[in-house]
Amino acid sequence: MTGEYQHSLDSKGRIFIPAKLRDELGEVFFITISMDKCLCVYSRENWQELSDKVSAMPYIKQRKMRPLFAHAAKCELDSQGRALIPQNLRDFAGLTKNVSVVGCNNHAELWDSEAWKSVYAFETTPENIAAVLEELDF
Repeated sequence: MTGEYQHSLDSKGRIFIPAKLRDELGEVFFITISMDKCLCVYSRENWQELSDKVSAMPYIKQRKMRPLFAHAAKCELDSQGRALIPQNLRDFAGLTKNVSVVGCNNHAELWDSEAWKSVYAFETTPENIAAVLEELDF
């Protein structure tokens, strides 16, 4: 998934999912916590891949994945292309009003727009871009 989009939560905690991402996420998708102060959004297929990888792990390692599943929410789009983000997930990511929806390869991320600004500022420095390209052997 690619791109960056700016949207607002409505009074019920719903967010409009951009059409480009709706096509990739599908009608049913999963939202869970992240190692960053944001939420990760996975299509049903990518969520199943993640789940299969966890299932293949030894039990002791599977237990470490518990937070991803305990805090996950299965979401469906309404007729206007909006998804309800449960309150506990909004609280985790500090989502109150303005949300940046960011494509991140096999998933999307939902960031509080102010928090995203500082992450974006760091990640788009020439030095960081050079380090990323070096990781990719460019």
